[in-house]
Amino acid sequence: MIELAPGAVLLPNFAADDLWPAIQQITAAAPFRHMLTPGGFKMSVAMTNCGPLGWVTDRSGYRYSPTDPQTGSPWPAMPPEFLALAARAAHLAGFPGFTPDACLINRYEPGAKMSLHQDNDEHDFSQPIVSVSLGLPAIFLFGGFERSDKAARIKLHHGDVVVWGGPARLRYHGVLPIKPGEHPLTGPYRINLTLRTAGDVTMETVRRL
Repeated sequence: MIELAPGAVLLPNFAADDLWPAIQQITAAAPFRHMLTPGGFKMSVAMTNCGPLGWVTDRSGYRYSPTDPQTGSPWPAMPPEFLALAARAAHLAGFPGFTPDACLINRYEPGAKMSLHQDNDEHDFSQPIVSVSLGLPAIFLFGGFERSDKAARIKLHHGDVVVWGGPARLRYHGVLPIKPGEHPLTGPYRINLTLRTAGDVTMETVRRL
């Protein structure tokens, strides 16, 4: 376990390949898609969700929704493997009892990136974020509490898990453009699972920019 900052740790090679069949089942039911930002830009990262709530974005804003806007159906259930991994990782990082209600599944192709941002659409900041990396390596940017703060560059490999919460919960973070490659499990992609507790969302709450 490597401490990145107070409340943030890297767990190298923590996740196993047995997550992959569950990911394939989820994406068969709720396929990856490139969502639009409120500004009308198509995200370079393809996304889907599982669990009681899913994070979505369109021209109306960012929000959590219990249903897939493409189908109107509930998101696929959270696999027990995801819940167990998230709970173990969070416990090791000092956040016992973590039970996520949302899992974003991101697919990065070469050139795809994630700009510096905060995970602040949730109603519950008392719980950590658990981020799982599979497939192609990535350079993870872990910054401060302002977008302009200098961000550390952390190379993430297949199986690495990053957990941040408590004093680190609202730090800015992102991913540099993915370099071309081929991984035995995921092919030409990086897959990222981001497990969160969104909180009591009884209706869709939109954050407009």
